[in-house]
Amino acid sequence: MKTPDRTNAAALTPAEHRTAVAQETARFVAAVKDADLGTAVPSCPGWTLADLVKHTGSVQRWFSVLLHTRIQEPPRGREVDLRLPEQEDGYADWLAESETVAADAFAATDPNLPMWAWGADQHARFWARRMLFETLLHRADAELALGLRPTIDRPLAVDGIDEFLVNLPFASFFAPKVANLRGPDRTIRFRTTDGDDDWLVRLRPDGFGLDTGHPATDTANATVQGAAADLLLLVYGRLAHDAQELSHEGDESLLAQWFSNSAF
Repeated sequence: MKTPDRTNAAALTPAEHRTAVAQETARFVAAVKDADLGTAVPSCPGWTLADLVKHTGSVQRWFSVLLHTRIQEPPRGREVDLRLPEQEDGYADWLAESETVAADAFAATDPNLPMWAWGADQHARFWARRMLFETLLHRADAELALGLRPTIDRPLAVDGIDEFLVNLPFASFFAPKVANLRGPDRTIRFRTTDGDDDWLVRLRPDGFGLDTGHPATDTANATVQGAAADLLLLVYGRLAHDAQELSHEGDESLLAQWFSNSAF
């Protein structure tokens, strides 16, 4: 499988990722603070808001343990002292505290420290970036469940699309359907309409990856365009490619293959 390269030079810095984790957690906490945590989350079938909060806080605390221990190989377990409240009415405050646990881990860790990571970037900074988009996407899930339209800052959305597409080829151990993303040299372009960001994904017989340095005028077999925030929701399966917020053209079967096997 070809290792993908970053295609957009506007990626956020590790410091910006750490700051954004705090901001996105605060937005998440504000959304659920007075909500019924028994509310179903349609974008995460079978989950309630309580499940969503527990998952996000648990991820933040687990990633923090990985940072503190400077792991150099895949962890054998996920045993973490979550300190989860017995009553769900304490979950929102617990999620806020999870971010402080993460902030402590960030402060104690050089983002350029070599570390094992399941994705492309084998440095500590991988985990802050991954934590950011876990938090952001589940904040959006919570807002969608509450009937709100998520607002996603454009720089975060662009960085999130890039992070998703860079790491997706490595995600087969928890998203096995990505093994189906292969083909006879077929390409899909993702392009923002509120900027000049452009990603070209190439499916090959042995896998897939991002093509770098491609001219924006290169023809793709299929193209999806939309605002960066909508494209981020699209790649994570929170928005269908034929939603009114997006436009698409080209090989419909290729798009169907991609979107039925890529979301996690």
